[in-house]
Amino acid sequence: MRVKVKVSPSSKVASVKKEGDFLKVFVDAAPIKGKANKRLVEILADYFKVPKSCVKILHGKSGKIKLVEVVSRYPLKK
Repeated sequence: MRVKVKVSPSSKVASVKKEGDFLKVFVDAAPIKGKANKRLVEILADYFKVPKSCVKILHGKSGKIKLVEVVSRYPLKK
């Protein structure tokens, strides 16, 4: 499954909110040296209840809008 994600880095609390076609993800890490992207993968893996290895950023690694792929052998929980 591919998901469009809007990222809000350096947030106080990590959370995920559905906004139309997008998931808005508040990341509690600064966008320095890939820390926010790494944390984004952790947050989405927890949100979809899959291992971190099943979440991949396809496009937008340096931008706020990203295309993320979530792969699982089992049906996704959300």
